[in-house]
Amino acid sequence: MHRFLIIQTAFTGDVVLATSLIEKFHQYYPDAEIDFLLRKGNEGLLKGHPFIREVLVWDKKTQKNRNLLNMAFRVRKARYSHVINVHRFGTSGFITWLSGAKYKAGFDKNPFAFCYTKKVKHIISQPYSEQPVHEITRNHWLIEDVTDKTPAFPKLYPSPDDYEKIKGLQGAPYICVAASSVWFTKQFPAYKWAALIGELPANHNIYLLGAPGDSVQADKIIKDAQFQNPNSNSVNVQNLCGKLSYLESAALMQGAVMNYTNDSAPLHFASAMDAPLTAVFCSTVPAFGFGPVRANGKVVEIEERLYCRPCGLHGLKACPERHFRCTLEITNQQLLWWTSRTI
Repeated sequence: MHRFLIIQTAFTGDVVLATSLIEKFHQYYPDAEIDFLLRKGNEGLLKGHPFIREVLVWDKKTQKNRNLLNMAFRVRKARYSHVINVHRFGTSGFITWLSGAKYKAGFDKNPFAFCYTKKVKHIISQPYSEQPVHEITRNHWLIEDVTDKTPAFPKLYPSPDDYEKIKGLQGAPYICVAASSVWFTKQFPAYKWAALIGELPANHNIYLLGAPGDSVQADKIIKDAQFQNPNSNSVNVQNLCGKLSYLESAALMQGAVMNYTNDSAPLHFASAMDAPLTAVFCSTVPAFGFGPVRANGKVVEIEERLYCRPCGLHGLKACPERHFRCTLEITNQQLLWWTSRTI
């Protein structure tokens, strides 16, 4: 029997995108055992997943090295036939190296790439490439010789309880806004989200999604929206930051008329749920491989090709040029593309 282990110990959105490998393995090997190794804090993404036998959780914050060694020996003891490491850093490579699996696949940038039986060049496309490589395609290259050439879509599986939890929020048409990002230059500013809320279609509820730490920003957005346009539908805005789990948030996004996100994990939640999506890209660009993957997803970004954009592969704590044009020049007209207000 095939026994697969997929390793992705990076951030939340990276784990969501790696679920496309689960889908493809199950398609080709429906009787195989599939396990997934991720960092502590992300395990809720795969809770109750119908194709996952076990979720292995590595605690990277406390006793990191000790926990790493324990996890490596746990993986070795499991005797996987295939270990697929989509993470590019040494810790995951170390686990792969000690796994003992006959098939070990990963990217060439990993320091332990010497141990891989299949090593794939990790390609980040040029910023304005006409045919950029998406992350799900990069990941799929690792398994195309044991499946096929076509990557699967990522997918999350909220439970019946998750859907029941958010049922009371679905009495009227609604829009979800995931306004926050860990990185300043990836984040559409609060006052611009507030201005957008004032222009969104009337009679829609608006739900602000995020982690507990995003609640203060969400409250600011609501306050600013009410101040900017007290007669708008800003009174229908609700702060749900920290009140929903990952899968509850994904379930809510699935039924939304529209979902607004930054270049951040909620973007991939929407893609995984095949939900309508408007993804705002500020300092980063979709060509890096983290844009929407579904036909109902649209990227909104500044129309001018700035000399300074992108300013890095990831977000920064401040705009290096101090003008932040890549964000400030995005207009409500662009964000309202799906409504009659764009006419």
